[in-house]
Amino acid sequence: MSINIQAKNDYSYLFSSLSTSSSSSTSLSSSLSSLLTDYASIKNGSYSKLMKAYYSDDASDEVKSIASSASSSTSSLTTDEIEAYTEVQSSTDSLKESADKLLETGTDSLFSSSEITSELYSAVNSFVNDYNSVIEATDSVDNTTIANRVSNMESTTSSYSKALSAIGITINSDNTLSIDKDTFMAADISDVKSLFNGSGSYGYSVSASASLINYNADYALSKASTYTSDGTYSSTYSSGSLYSVYS
Repeated sequence: MSINIQAKNDYSYLFSSLSTSSSSSTSLSSSLSSLLTDYASIKNGSYSKLMKAYYSDDASDEVKSIASSASSSTSSLTTDEIEAYTEVQSSTDSLKESADKLLETGTDSLFSSSEITSELYSAVNSFVNDYNSVIEATDSVDNTTIANRVSNMESTTSSYSKALSAIGITINSDNTLSIDKDTFMAADISDVKSLFNGSGSYGYSVSASASLINYNADYALSKASTYTSDGTYSSTYSSGSLYSVYS
């Protein structure tokens, strides 16, 4: 089984994994309708015209009321919430990067040596630190989907607890990880490789979880991005690029 998290270079990735089963068709239809309506208003410039009317000196109370309502519907997050989601984005990007470094094969593989090297320890230590950063960052956001994704990642980690312990990595009471360098350096490199290298490994599962959590943080932030005068999302937050490519 392979997991392919597509690059977020167009809006089609939002729909790539949607089921067509009848049990979910109603909610999916509602979600897609809302998303496409928002996208259409940006693309055709109607939102831009509304904002220009709102900020004009002679704007009527009716126009101001409509514009205020439209604006509030596209930005429902506080500044603190936006910062929290941005931290989730950053931490999951780092975790995926550190996990993928351990997944590399061929000449770039950290497992080309028959013994554990300081470079391999450094890579696994970075993985542990980045994993902990994700746990900390996601604790600061109130998002059921992200919470479920994190819970799944923690359950996966728990299922590997014995194998992780054998190479010096322990699971703390708050679900963060700790690594003992001496135990790790004395471990069998084949045990480390089986955990972090390969499509069915623990490292692969964590990389996939990081991508999914990152996607959900992106989606939450896309609702908080502000619009520019030409009807595109601003670059204040990275999620804005989701729509700006269509300007």
